[in-house]
Amino acid sequence: MEKGIIDIELWRFIAAYAFVLLLLFIVKWRGISREKQIILASLRMTIQLIIAGYILTYIFDHPSPWLTLSIIVVMEVFAVRNIFKQVKYEMDRKLKGIAAISLCAGTLISLFYFNMVVIHFSPWYEPRYFIPIAGMIVGNAMTGITLGINTLLGGLIEQREKVEGALMLGATPKAASKTYLDNAFDSAILPTLNNMLGMGIIFLPGMMTGQILSGVSPLVAIEYQIAILLGIVGSVALTVVMFILLAYKRLFTKDAQLNI
Repeated sequence: MEKGIIDIELWRFIAAYAFVLLLLFIVKWRGISREKQIILASLRMTIQLIIAGYILTYIFDHPSPWLTLSIIVVMEVFAVRNIFKQVKYEMDRKLKGIAAISLCAGTLISLFYFNMVVIHFSPWYEPRYFIPIAGMIVGNAMTGITLGINTLLGGLIEQREKVEGALMLGATPKAASKTYLDNAFDSAILPTLNNMLGMGIIFLPGMMTGQILSGVSPLVAIEYQIAILLGIVGSVALTVVMFILLAYKRLFTKDAQLNI
């Protein structure tokens, strides 16, 4: 059999939407009001990915450092926007700024280290490598910091009396909030760790599956998958720890009072 990925015929591609119809049938049958969201999500996914496909095709055919960097900027902007939308608790402008800086700095440091040291492709802006890797690193860091912020703010708000009691007894803001800071970091990194634990036995990840389908040796695909997972771990850890170190000072006043 000739190596390479099988091109899906249009009618077979359309047939895949049978799973959406199945989901709609189930939620209707169970009386769950999700039909509108399912239809909207399916349409948005399809339209957005088709547009992304045409854009990436152009960028891959016309590689340019400015185009590649522009895509990264767009990714970061939308990731920051999604964080603000998904955080359940109110954040002031400074706290939002800390979240944005942490995400951008953590992901960019991890991305350039990964691309230039681990993979080391040339030129450094090669979009076929740079953009997919950036998407995985930024997307996972976005999820991690969102979980971390929700856990941190939720813990401090729900346990306000306990935190303020510790402050009144002479504890420093760092000591009074340590449990909640640690819980925030733990909740942020846990999904990535769970993926690592189940990978290769319970499921094959998307990047590895895609490479195997395209004819790449499973051993080479494994190398890339392990490397990108380690890069994701680094980006999530760096992003969240930067937010925690910067944010906890903002969450307390100069007089050591809780400021949320």
